[in-house]
Amino acid sequence: KKCENGLLDLRKLLGNYANLRPVIVFEALVDSSPLRRDSVRGVDLMIVRELLGGIYFGSPRGLDETQAFNTEIYTRDEIQRIARVAFKLARHRRRRVTSVDKANVLEASVLWRQTCGEVAKQFPDIAFQNMYVDNCAMQLIAKPAQFDVILTNNMFGDILSDEASMLAGSLGLLPSASIGGKIGLYEPVHGSAPDIAGKGIANPLGAISSAALLLEHSLELPREATKLERAIVKVLSRGYRTPDLKSRAGREKSKERIVSTKEMGELVCDYIRMPDAT
Repeated sequence: KKCENGLLDLRKLLGNYANLRPVIVFEALVDSSPLRRDSVRGVDLMIVRELLGGIYFGSPRGLDETQAFNTEIYTRDEIQRIARVAFKLARHRRRRVTSVDKANVLEASVLWRQTCGEVAKQFPDIAFQNMYVDNCAMQLIAKPAQFDVILTNNMFGDILSDEASMLAGSLGLLPSASIGGKIGLYEPVHGSAPDIAGKGIANPLGAISSAALLLEHSLELPREATKLERAIVKVLSRGYRTPDLKSRAGREKSKERIVSTKEMGELVCDYIRMPDAT
């Protein structure tokens, strides 16, 4: 099997139906983003992606020399449970949920939209809107700061989360959590990057931020998670960067201090130990 299939099987085995991908543009890194600083400043969004349903797992599916086909299937129960995850998260954020679908052409998305609307009525304190996936892809580039929690299906979430990851300036910054089963799975969004293995230039902050998600969601230690997140902010605000975080604006480059993978990790540890990191 392909390695991608192994990951899909692992998620299914663990029962982790909800994928959380936070995307934060740190103030210290607004010039590392490929977009203008006024477009990305203040971006703090969470993509909630359904992981165990949809076209990735649907059957029948097939491929021969003349045709290929896949099947997208969602049940109301599958949609309800992922929608509740999104709305509960929104209560601890800015209280806005955007459900993303393609209900104008896909029957599975019609059920998605109907069901998310029903769940939204159970959370009257949360602002809710529907958005077509093509419009969402455009809005993530044009006005990304408008989003708080984005709720979407398996394939759309896969695509949109990779698009949104570039807002922050580097894939190496971003964590993810796959939850819902008895055992959570926490990992940085980036792959294994064998081309830079052993060079000491990989960005460890995505992995460190994944540990913060673990502290918050599996271990229920929000204070410790916040302490870790604040340590990352402080390291970045003092100009420390791995090579992937070099500023795209010349005026900021003089303030940057390029460090290795190990040095970046040690700096975060140093700030965690400081009393004011709490």
